[in-house]
Amino acid sequence: MNSSSVAQTNKTQQTADTEQTANLEQTSAALHGLCKEMGLGLSLGSIRSGLARPDMMTLPFLDQVKALLNSESIKGVKGGRVAWHRFDRRQLPALVHYDEQWWLAKNTDQTDSIQLEQGANTSSKTVLSHDLADASVLWLQRANHSRDDSENASTPTARKLILNALFQDKLWLGNVLAATVMINLLAIATSLFALQVYDRVVPTLAYSTLATLVAGMLVIVSLDWTLKRIRAKVIDSLAADVDMRLSKQVFHHLLHLRLDKQPNSLGTLNAQVSGLESVRQFFTSGIVFGLIDLPFALMFIAFIAVIGGVVSWVYALLFPLAILLGVVTQIRLRTLIKQQVLRSNERQGLLIDVIRGSETIRANNASWRFTNEWEQITRSIAAYQVRQKVVSQMSTATTGSLSTIAYVSAVVVGVFQIEAGNLTMGGMIACSILGGRVINPIAQGVQYLVQWQSVSQSLNMVDQLLALDLERQPSQRLLSGEQHIASVSAEQVRFVYGDSPIKHLDIESLTFNAGDRVLLVGPIGCGKSTLLKVLAGLYRPSEGRVKLGALDLWELDPQFVTSHISYLPQNVHLFKGTLKSNLTLSGTVSDTEMMQVASELGIDAIAQSSPKGMELDISEGGEGLSGGQRQLVALSRTITAKPSVWLLDEPTASLDGDSEKRVWDVLEKHLKADDILIVSTHRPMLAAHIANRVLVMQQGKVIRDGTPSTIFPAVMNGAKNTSPTPNTRIKRGFNAV
Repeated sequence: MNSSSVAQTNKTQQTADTEQTANLEQTSAALHGLCKEMGLGLSLGSIRSGLARPDMMTLPFLDQVKALLNSESIKGVKGGRVAWHRFDRRQLPALVHYDEQWWLAKNTDQTDSIQLEQGANTSSKTVLSHDLADASVLWLQRANHSRDDSENASTPTARKLILNALFQDKLWLGNVLAATVMINLLAIATSLFALQVYDRVVPTLAYSTLATLVAGMLVIVSLDWTLKRIRAKVIDSLAADVDMRLSKQVFHHLLHLRLDKQPNSLGTLNAQVSGLESVRQFFTSGIVFGLIDLPFALMFIAFIAVIGGVVSWVYALLFPLAILLGVVTQIRLRTLIKQQVLRSNERQGLLIDVIRGSETIRANNASWRFTNEWEQITRSIAAYQVRQKVVSQMSTATTGSLSTIAYVSAVVVGVFQIEAGNLTMGGMIACSILGGRVINPIAQGVQYLVQWQSVSQSLNMVDQLLALDLERQPSQRLLSGEQHIASVSAEQVRFVYGDSPIKHLDIESLTFNAGDRVLLVGPIGCGKSTLLKVLAGLYRPSEGRVKLGALDLWELDPQFVTSHISYLPQNVHLFKGTLKSNLTLSGTVSDTEMMQVASELGIDAIAQSSPKGMELDISEGGEGLSGGQRQLVALSRTITAKPSVWLLDEPTASLDGDSEKRVWDVLEKHLKADDILIVSTHRPMLAAHIANRVLVMQQGKVIRDGTPSTIFPAVMNGAKNTSPTPNTRIKRGFNAV
């Protein structure tokens, strides 16, 4: 190689190195800007040096970021990479790969504009959103982050609901306090009895005095028993009332949750509702009495001071030690119990999954997998329980030792006080009896507080449920719509699931007019079912409006909406009861109407095959009926509802050819001329005879809208052209690390 070639090669290499260094600098600056926006605390130098490592240079950029976060021990961050046209702009800031460089992208005041920066507080430029059509986005987000936190800040908590229910009628409080004070004052009678017996009866053998004292004690014991029974009855009645009110409120909240905001895990949702049970048990047990009596330990110390003088200092010094022990125990138990509750929720969710999918598990020989998972979770729960018991037992043993030390110390101090003539034998015994009322309640109180930790976690679970958004806000002033629904429309509707950055629905403008018979077609996952749920008011759009007639659907009373819109889900769920109770689920259908539709759909054949007829027992989920039979039952419910807007998601997916033809004939018979029918189907040709309009969806968008005669030939001829290209597919992300 001659010298000129070597020089040219070196120059080319230097140019490449310079470009690589410049790209690294810009990429590092952009990533640093994003980390600064998120408050992750990564310095520019650490990002630059991390990305420049040889082992990082060969990795995709997403993996580089993940490895960098791991190397810096930054946890609780999730992220992924997605095409710009599928990205939800509300997730900005994020990194955008545009013009062969990574930029920090931020929203601007203008709807269609995006601000691109090399890094935080650096020079920027503004581009139009459609200019980024071919760009890709790398987004990061803190785990458990929710943009609705500020909205939920004023959400009532379970504790507030309990307090409101407790003090709705304050009369019980005075009764319980009066009874508690009397019970604790009567407890002093035992020590005074011992004082009188040892100081007056024993030295003189005054049996008449002893008889009088015993008679008095019998009266006091009877009064004490009566007061405790009255207090228990008041507390039990109050707890039952509070439980009823709280359960009703929580269940009402559960029934009116926004479906798109529900927890993904049924085990978690079940635990959140079941948390009320431990709260009820706490309030109806003797724990409450122990905690109520605990403050009276100070009163007993005062009585010991009156009787025994300096003997009271023994208990006064040990009392704060016992309290400190209880506080330390609670701090140590709090994390353990929280972890135990979380794992218990996981196990509950696994149990529900296994029960519902037992057929699939056995058919796929997957029992070993779920058994291993069950054993792992159970083992971790057992480990938490063992550690919890160690802490609890150590606290109990230590408190018991403190009680013994207090008794011995009080006796020793009492002996010296007797020698000094400041205390009698009866007084020392009386102080010992009262001393037991000081330390023992604290020992019990520590155990009660241990149980309170579990109750507190249960209340936190209920709080998480109460923090979920409702379909309508309680303070919202709802509207009543028109009696005749002339149209259903969606304007600039965007929908995303949870904190996902992907737009599962992206509709600019779409209107369905009275009399429309619409088929929704498209590949799996294109957004057909999501569109139907948004139109039905089950899912609330992240952006835009859905209008029923001239009014916003989410400003209308839910009762009005459900009276005009019927939605048939793809996965039909039947409830425990009878065939008749599932056919007349709303309770507003006459037997004549129910039987007529059942006969038209062929459901009467199900009843005729059983001796019980329409009283045929149905188990949870509709087990015992085939998928097609369940679908026919759900169709019957939709038809008897007589809606103005019919939203059907794969209504004949589980039916055979004859049943499917019968269903379309029955639907055509019951549809009114000005009704709106929107059907999602993968077999559109079978319903083409009743359709006057076909929508083709892809990646959440409506890409074609026309008559069956124009759409079906185009779809059949251009099916391959509608498949997503490689640069539009969603790339793999990573969960919280």
